[in-house]
Amino acid sequence: MGHLNSTNLPERGARGGDFAPEARETKSHSWLWIVVLAVIVALGVWYFRSSRAGTESQGSAAPGSGGTAGKSGRQGGPGQVVPVVVATAQKGDLPVYFNGLGTATAFNTVTVRSRVDGQIVKINFTEGQTVRQGDALVEIDARPYQVQLEQAEGQLAKDQAQLRDVQVNYERFQLLFKEGVIPKQQVDTQLSQVGQFEGSIKADEGLIDGAKLQIVYCHITAPITGRVGLRLVDVGNIIHANDTTGLLVITQLQPISVIFSLPEDQLSQVLSKLHGSQLAVEAYDRDDTTKIATGKLLTVDNQIDITTGTYKLKAVFGNENNVLFPNQFVNVHLLVDTKRNVTIVPSPAIQRGPQGTYVFLAQQDNTVKIQPVTVALSSGNSVGIGTGLQPGDTVVVDGQDKLQDGSKIEARTPAGGAPNQQGRQTQGQNQAPAASESQPSHKGKRQ
Repeated sequence: MGHLNSTNLPERGARGGDFAPEARETKSHSWLWIVVLAVIVALGVWYFRSSRAGTESQGSAAPGSGGTAGKSGRQGGPGQVVPVVVATAQKGDLPVYFNGLGTATAFNTVTVRSRVDGQIVKINFTEGQTVRQGDALVEIDARPYQVQLEQAEGQLAKDQAQLRDVQVNYERFQLLFKEGVIPKQQVDTQLSQVGQFEGSIKADEGLIDGAKLQIVYCHITAPITGRVGLRLVDVGNIIHANDTTGLLVITQLQPISVIFSLPEDQLSQVLSKLHGSQLAVEAYDRDDTTKIATGKLLTVDNQIDITTGTYKLKAVFGNENNVLFPNQFVNVHLLVDTKRNVTIVPSPAIQRGPQGTYVFLAQQDNTVKIQPVTVALSSGNSVGIGTGLQPGDTVVVDGQDKLQDGSKIEARTPAGGAPNQQGRQTQGQNQAPAASESQPSHKGKRQ
């Protein structure tokens, strides 16, 4: 038994040494496959989720149509109702205006000065007063000129008495000459004395008229009808005929003119209309929002300013309410034409994209459609449509940034009511937008 055990133990030891490494190798390989399988599963989950997220983002960013492909951030999907403001396209007349910058200029401006030297004794006007031609303005002390008048009248009386004396002597010398008592030379000398005194009397009369004129000049009157500015002198001041500052300035305000400029490209069209009839001119305030006055185009300048490429025009305004003042800045709108029977929509309805101009046209089912249009002319806040719309069509004028082709809308009218349909063509300079000028309405029902 002991022998058998001694011989069997090495064999078992040998077997044990042979099979133990194989078991450990099989166990390590199975863990490695488990790790590889986990990595593959993780990669598959990550790829699936990334593909799904990219598909969803691509679907949400896709535009509704080709007309809105250039606009990012549209929010009005097919299932969302977008509140918008709508207006109805109307058929009417659209005036065509040329717009320029102008300055009000007084028809006449007079700086009143004195023609004589003297002291001011009375002022008969107040600053800012409207005076009529011939009204008394300033009185100057006339006593020095009254003294000169009396002296001239005294010299005239003296010369007239001496003239009568030489005339009597001349008549006597003529009788003596006929009787042969005196020579002809003495008669001729007496005749020359008569002529000298007649000349002295003429000079005396001129001095009298001059003294009277100086007295008239002491009473300064208004040369024109107009508005008096700030006075430049006071009572008691000594003034002179050669003073350059003057006593006051009078400007004629009724009527008043406005000088404005337009681009030279518009000259031929203005001249063609000016020969046929008078063109209406409207003056607006500095913001170009409030109309101040309405007048007529008077004339066009005879040359073009080569430095600016513009020409000057002169318009006249009645200015009954004195709303225009000299040197006042105004925006001028010159009416040159009126387009008849034009389809008109508010200018905010016009949208621009890569394909051109278009509008969002409201449909009967409370959806919108992208409608390409052509703009014939733009006049202030109104636009004349050439093609693409018909009178009665409803277009969106506010809220287009949230719309796509086919979006559902909730139509609303603008706050403040519906303005009128007038407008101004933006073919001039510095055109500012006016208030909405089209009649808003809407098709379809509120949802």
